[in-house]
Amino acid sequence: MSETLSLLTGGKASVLVAGDLILDRFVWGEVDRISPEAPVQVLRWESEQLALGGAANVAHNLAALGCGVRLAGELGGDEEGNRLEALAREAGIDTALISRSAARPTVSKTRFIGRGQQILRVDREEEPGEGGGLPKILPGALDGVCGVICSDYLKGALSPGFMEALVAAAAARGIPVIADTKGSDYAKYRGVTAITPNLAEMSLAAGRRLGSEAAIDEAARGLIDNLGLEYLLLTRGPAGMTLFGKEGRLSNEPARALEVYDVTGAGDTAAALFGLALFQKIPPAEAAHIANLGAGIVVGKVGTAPVSAEELASALSGEGGGAAGKILGAPDLRLRLERAKGRKVVFTNGCFDLLHVGHIQYLQHAKRLGDLLVIGLNDDASVRRVKEEGRPLIEERQRALLLSALECVDYVVFFSEDTPENLIREIRPDILVKGGDYAPDEVLGRDIVESYGGRVVVLPFVDGVSTTNIVNTILERYSGE
Repeated sequence: MSETLSLLTGGKASVLVAGDLILDRFVWGEVDRISPEAPVQVLRWESEQLALGGAANVAHNLAALGCGVRLAGELGGDEEGNRLEALAREAGIDTALISRSAARPTVSKTRFIGRGQQILRVDREEEPGEGGGLPKILPGALDGVCGVICSDYLKGALSPGFMEALVAAAAARGIPVIADTKGSDYAKYRGVTAITPNLAEMSLAAGRRLGSEAAIDEAARGLIDNLGLEYLLLTRGPAGMTLFGKEGRLSNEPARALEVYDVTGAGDTAAALFGLALFQKIPPAEAAHIANLGAGIVVGKVGTAPVSAEELASALSGEGGGAAGKILGAPDLRLRLERAKGRKVVFTNGCFDLLHVGHIQYLQHAKRLGDLLVIGLNDDASVRRVKEEGRPLIEERQRALLLSALECVDYVVFFSEDTPENLIREIRPDILVKGGDYAPDEVLGRDIVESYGGRVVVLPFVDGVSTTNIVNTILERYSGE
């Protein structure tokens, strides 16, 4: 699968994403009482997160894999629009094709989350218009792109007129178009290469409940014939995904999620990965497999978040469960710890090059101090800066897998700086652990942890056991051979 991953993350593809732009807001808090004013829960605000939603989330998934992305859509002339556009630029997305209109607000969805569960969603939007300024971007928006993904949330960006013009312009250049569909009238998607509806959406388009495999096959065949599609990728929740072609079913993918925390954005991820794989000439059944793996990763996250190249690499190599499931990026780790509120988080950091008995005893001792042990692991570039010539001996992915295989380790997260202080600020552990003969006030990050009521613990290392000593012993014993 390394060749497949190289095709997806090689950074050579350039994709146009067009559709409805949504600002996703997540308000996190604690729920522990009922309001005296009405029989409703009281959410005590703790933090807030903004994320790219709708077509912007599709674009974010592509950009996270190193793909060049142009994003086309319409935002209001408001602060919400400013925030979404800024987030897109921070993610490396080209925003030059985004139009702004003072006539309508930026579409936003605010989700209130207590104890890791959504308790309310508030949408801000107006009735869709007729496609805004999107038709004006053609045909120049297609210059240099290898494919187009249309993300339709029925907010007005993908009007029938725009879709007709887009499909014609793309066909003239031999550019495939993927549409993530919505609504009951699929006529506007006629001529696209593939669509990626979920089961409820396809049932709506078919005008009937699709309660059997035969009914699903018939509906898929009808849409492929009526719209002139090459492929239809049906996402089916717990039943996984099914890929259809002109000749019928091409593949069935079982659901890959280990734990389902939140389905927000899973369809966006599936459309992004399926489209990118097809654009890179990956066989359709393999493209569906990749999309299914990606969707299985994102439903294990809380909130709207893209799939990282590292997560996809783990899934493609068969490492996605077990030990590798403990290896997370900092944002995903923070969300996992939000769900574990009330459990004591212990944090330590290091290079952990050539894992040895001293490391294991130290980590076992650290875990006994709390409920969850998180390791901040220096990435290879960081190790090269802080250690002597020739280090690390073991590359970062292998070091992370070795650590995550230990029962006492709950999560492993990389950091690229010389110190873990930024990581400590983000995840806010209850206990910061350091090994060696340090005084507590010499431990980097102590002031950060103690500022919010945490504490620092210094644990002794096993005498005479270190990576340097092991390397020197090997050199002495075998230098004459």
